Amino acid sequence: MTERTGAGTKHRVPAWAGDVALIGLAVLDAWLGLEHAGTESVVAVGVAILALLVRRRHPYVSFVLTLPMLVFSLSIVAVLVALYSVAEKTRDRRLLTLCSVMVIVGYSGPWNGPLDVESGRSALIDVIYTLMMGSAPAVLGQLVQARRDLTLRLKEIDEARDHERLLTEQSILAKERAQLAREMHDVVSHQVSLIAVQAGVLQVTPAGPDTKDVASAIRRLSVDTLDELRHMVALLRASGGAATDLAPQPTLAVLPSLVANSGIETTIEGELPADVDAATQRAVYRTVQEALTNVRKHAPGATAAVHLWHHDDGMGVTITNSPPTRPTLALPSAQHGLIGLRERAELLDGTLAAGPTPGGGYRVQLRLPAARGQQTG
Repeated sequence: MTERTGAGTKHRVPAWAGDVALIGLAVLDAWLGLEHAGTESVVAVGVAILALLVRRRHPYVSFVLTLPMLVFSLSIVAVLVALYSVAEKTRDRRLLTLCSVMVIVGYSGPWNGPLDVESGRSALIDVIYTLMMGSAPAVLGQLVQARRDLTLRLKEIDEARDHERLLTEQSILAKERAQLAREMHDVVSHQVSLIAVQAGVLQVTPAGPDTKDVASAIRRLSVDTLDELRHMVALLRASGGAATDLAPQPTLAVLPSLVANSGIETTIEGELPADVDAATQRAVYRTVQEALTNVRKHAPGATAAVHLWHHDDGMGVTITNSPPTRPTLALPSAQHGLIGLRERAELLDGTLAAGPTPGGGYRVQLRLPAARGQQTG
């Protein structure tokens, strides 16, 4: 398996190759320790080697089944591999510490011979060696777990940064399109007004030489208006590009698609009145979009719930997420997204509230007046 990076192509060792190497090392260690071994040792070694086959899916089961090797065999590699597997998967430090202590006790137990207390240096070396046996696999497994979490976190940060960049580009394009729309209104309305005036003149002008001149003026103004329209439409298409070519504003109908493509385990419930206006629908959509983006940035591994609601005195949406389940990185944030949502809510005579929940999660709530639930014609 290969992975492309900025510096070139980085080769990665397949997971199955690592499993084969570790199991092969455990088998070699067990085979070297089976000389003059009894039946109990052979059985313990066989069970331990087979237990390594399920260490990725059931690390605790694999670890428990390898522990008898510490009593009945001089081999220990299988136990260390199983302990590493537990450390790589678990997030319970107390349970991991208990597993490490079990390895230390099992390795230093009386069944492996008495401790040489007469030689202080030899006893100190034995103690250090025993502690390393129980702690090194646990520390290594935790380091691998931290590296994996950091890799996932960096990937999520990159995705969030790309998403924010896309939103920024769309905001710039929206401003450009608004400016073009204003220009189109000014130019086209002026031309159409002239056409209307000329048509009125033609209507009251008797047939004669002047009629031909008025008709010619109407034709010329019509052609100029069409040219202006073609030019403006071409500019709009060029500013949007292929991906955002005159894309419609989001509505509540596409809200389930936003939730499904958010990359977060999210539930959505409730509904708003069927006749809510377009501005309210856009506000609800943007609030959910920004809240889910913040969950990805600041609460990796969390789940979210989107609740649409409406009462006699108001309507809105509430987005609540659980605490993060993976380590988070401190990221600089000016909270421009929440500021923009508050401004959008205030323009609609509503409010936006955001803050942590007692359980360690976060809640964002948009509240709008019920009067906005009616379409304006």
